[in-house]
Amino acid sequence: MPHTFPHWFLLGAGNMGTLAAWYLTRAGHGVTVIRRDSPAPLEKTLWLPDGRQQMLSLPVLDPAALPDHIDHLLVAVKTPYTHHAMAPLTDRLDTDSLVLRFQNGLGALDGLLPAGCSALEAVTTSAVKGQHPDHTVVAENATWLGGSNAPPAWFAALTEHWPDLHWEDDIRPRQWHKLVANAVINPLTALYDVPNGRISDDPALREQATQLCEEADQVLRQLDPAWPGHSLDNVLTVARATAGNTSSMRADRQRGAPTEVDAINGWLVKQADKLGLAVPANRKVVTALTAR
Repeated sequence: MPHTFPHWFLLGAGNMGTLAAWYLTRAGHGVTVIRRDSPAPLEKTLWLPDGRQQMLSLPVLDPAALPDHIDHLLVAVKTPYTHHAMAPLTDRLDTDSLVLRFQNGLGALDGLLPAGCSALEAVTTSAVKGQHPDHTVVAENATWLGGSNAPPAWFAALTEHWPDLHWEDDIRPRQWHKLVANAVINPLTALYDVPNGRISDDPALREQATQLCEEADQVLRQLDPAWPGHSLDNVLTVARATAGNTSSMRADRQRGAPTEVDAINGWLVKQADKLGLAVPANRKVVTALTAR
């Protein structure tokens, strides 16, 4: 076990960023929130699945007050805000920096990190709802970190405090499985303002889910012939298991906020364009959810 733990700068202290900060601080890591025009410290209340209430106090720094070099950056900001949030940070990152991306979808950091900067990816099946300062942990499920050949020195100790945390040398399959589920459940529940279970129960929505899955499988199989396909069964299983839940994209749309569709279905559309594949169902939901 290492004698010292990293100090993380957290970009995005929403639901998932707060959960990650809670686990990190429990393990002995320092966490400072990057936030403009915010009082310090940031006082949070977490309600855990067993009903326990946990208080979390996080120091805050304005981007202008950050140190010249950032060793460890945790990016948990919603994907539509990534470019704006990262703008004041890129000159503080270099080959000695480690960036952990804890966001939905794929590609949000593409082109934003300096050459040689180390990056890790996170995939979680945990769920949190609420708005600052109150966050309710709906479920503590499995989380995977990966993106390099070996876990960092601090990873083993973190598993003692982050429930069901695992390391994946190749995290891409985990990312893709979650991406497909998000590419079906999120846009359809957002567009039709329904809970997740309706994807399975409503024949018309199930037909749209089938089209979205088939297109996603076609793209992913072109990117990796080992991709197993047949994603619809997994997506329907997730929809049934979370039948009463409101997806994050539906919640964003209900409050008039930008959705993360560009990093989910939009990522699939971008890959399809590069491969010369037609993905009309995915393109349609991207257009519908980005229209103002």
